[in-house]
Amino acid sequence: MINRRRFLQSVAASATLPAMSAGCAVAGASVAELRPDPRRLFDLPLDYEYRVVSRVGTEMSDGLTVPGMHDGMAAFDGGNGRVRLVCNHEIRPEWTYANDLRARWKNLPEDTRALFYDRGEDITPGLGGTTTTIYNTVTRETERQFLSLGGTDTNCAGGPTPWGSWLSCEECFEWPGRVAFLDTPAHREKNHGYVFEVPSAADELTPAQAIKAMGRFVHEACAVDPATGIVYMTEDQHQSLFYRFVPKVPGQLLAGGELQVLAIDGRPMAATHNWAYPEIRLNRPLPVHWLVLDDADPGDDVLRENGVAIGAATFARGEGLTFAGDRLAFTCTIGGPARLGQVFTYLPITAETGQLELIAEAANDSVLKNADNLTMAPWGDLIVCEDTGGNCALVGIRQDGSQYVLANNPYSDSELAGVCFSPDGKTLFVNIQYPGMTLAITGPWPN
Repeated sequence: MINRRRFLQSVAASATLPAMSAGCAVAGASVAELRPDPRRLFDLPLDYEYRVVSRVGTEMSDGLTVPGMHDGMAAFDGGNGRVRLVCNHEIRPEWTYANDLRARWKNLPEDTRALFYDRGEDITPGLGGTTTTIYNTVTRETERQFLSLGGTDTNCAGGPTPWGSWLSCEECFEWPGRVAFLDTPAHREKNHGYVFEVPSAADELTPAQAIKAMGRFVHEACAVDPATGIVYMTEDQHQSLFYRFVPKVPGQLLAGGELQVLAIDGRPMAATHNWAYPEIRLNRPLPVHWLVLDDADPGDDVLRENGVAIGAATFARGEGLTFAGDRLAFTCTIGGPARLGQVFTYLPITAETGQLELIAEAANDSVLKNADNLTMAPWGDLIVCEDTGGNCALVGIRQDGSQYVLANNPYSDSELAGVCFSPDGKTLFVNIQYPGMTLAITGPWPN
């Protein structure tokens, strides 16, 4: 990893830089226009190309079909040039257009159905969850695909763990009972709004166990500090909190732990969104501390209210989150006066304290707008997915703070999600969420 602190300091400069042209430059290369895709799917620079790794509706190795609405994702080493992609599918049980599992449900053996978290009274099983795709980076072929987590709801983002698993987050807060979405009914049997762990090495559907100690709320992303095992979490709400879970035993999340929320020293209940006036200023580290939530699952959707009541800071739709080097970077999709997004960092100082810093705030002339999922490239740039509601791109932020369009999706209104690199850094994976597919991008990436 390159000097993380130098990179994060330089990102702040991007907030005041003029917008670049709609071209692309991979780190150190000259600016070049993106090449229009003759397949009208995804535009890339010259000498780069993609393969479709996963596509909604394709039959998988387990006899089911690939669900749609591909979202958060991570790439794990599968050995011998293979990558194991664990991918979320952000689907509610009413969204049968995105997953045909309901039509196949009664034909599944009972021992398979027993692995699902919410069977929906065997009428409307949960359609979210994860798929695992075995992709051969040498032959550039998908070798196997299967459902690896089932019966969950609106699985949005999450994050990989240092011990080789994927944390899949439900971006919802639902109760048992019968509800309808556009006259399509759903029969939920269980509470939803939890985190689930999926081993990347699993070769079949795994038992779905909610990690209730990590909180019940509208989860977005997770990032694990490899030094401590502490799991940091964002929340996709207009007035969201920034959480962390301190496990009793690092790497054993089901063993329990303590849920905490971030608060700014001397400024209880601080709002960081800067919508009306700049309450939080760029490049000014703020001392923060962590407050304990006594009840991680109070039963009603009051966890945020409980956090604010004890002094937690609020954020404008916390979404993408990544941990690298000595600190985290996370995005707030509608933060800032223009409501076009913010980037914050959090630097741990002691076990109970740290520093929060606003390092970028998008304006109308910014290259990057409405930042969502993000990852660190092997060469040190930050690669960010846009969720702008139309013509979403992959945007890079260089170490000098300048921004560039790495790839573009002008052919649909779909957001991009799940950006991640293969362990060897030679393949970039990204999801076009709607209707649902994963692309593997290769080219002359920087060393």
